[in-house]
Amino acid sequence: MYQPARWLISPDLMTVFGPLFRRGPRVPVTRERWELSDGDFIDVDRMSGPAGAPLLLALHGLEGSSSAHYVRGLLAQARRRGWRALALNFRGCSGDMNRLVRSYHSGETGDLDELVRRARGESDRIVLAGCSLGGNVLVKWLGEQGDVAPREVKAAAALCVPFDLALCAQTLDGPGFWRFVYRTRFLRSLKRKSLEKLARFPGAADDARVRQARTLFEFDDALTARVHGFEDARDYYAQSSSGSFVERVRVPLLLLSAADDPFIPARCIPRVTNPRVELEISPHGGHLGFVEGPIWNPRFYAERRAVEFLEAHLTSQH
Repeated sequence: MYQPARWLISPDLMTVFGPLFRRGPRVPVTRERWELSDGDFIDVDRMSGPAGAPLLLALHGLEGSSSAHYVRGLLAQARRRGWRALALNFRGCSGDMNRLVRSYHSGETGDLDELVRRARGESDRIVLAGCSLGGNVLVKWLGEQGDVAPREVKAAAALCVPFDLALCAQTLDGPGFWRFVYRTRFLRSLKRKSLEKLARFPGAADDARVRQARTLFEFDDALTARVHGFEDARDYYAQSSSGSFVERVRVPLLLLSAADDPFIPARCIPRVTNPRVELEISPHGGHLGFVEGPIWNPRFYAERRAVEFLEAHLTSQH
């Protein structure tokens, strides 16, 4: 079980330690650009390995990328086991702006579906790991697949999933120093990219509303919902939240959450009765933190636990 690092005395310090101080594990990857049928592209980082080895598909969080420390941590765990991996960059997150007015959002599962479709041509043993927004996308996709999930997909792990997007947005939009820090960081990145996109696609959304957005709800109402075909932010949150999809999952799935996650209130974590789903809630861990060990040699429980779970199901099915 997880033993939190005692020197990180609050969930917020646990949350920001990795992004600020962790040097993501160095893993050898090559970038590939995959052209899509709608005229757009996705960039994927490939970690090679022995032919026939299991293939891990990794998904990052909001405004992250395949270079995020937690993604590289997952890849390092996979490499230690001799696996291969593909780390997806959601549209517009690789450092190069995507071509279409649309980009990515918490409920957009089409690009993951494409990733899995192509991966099936490379391996008959596929496992998936998604973090935060990527975890929401993963759980929703698994629920959408239900009984027709590809037989090559053996197991999945989703870390710090925002199961109820409306409640999570309300939390991050609330008062307090740390919430202001998180909200400002996300909005700065989201607005910069969106305004650059709207300069290329005038009229796709109201750029004045996007510029004036001071909360994630206001941004999603002005931009995300408008560009991706939802009525408004509430409709986007309702259709894209993964909580209602958990019971439809038919692939072994680990859900790992922290009760003190500053982004995701514990009350939005669903009650799980699905026998295929293992829910692990730690009292501590922050958001994608789960730091353990001494300050001079920190370790990261969530990545290790996720890959151990995936490995166990590969072993049991092989």
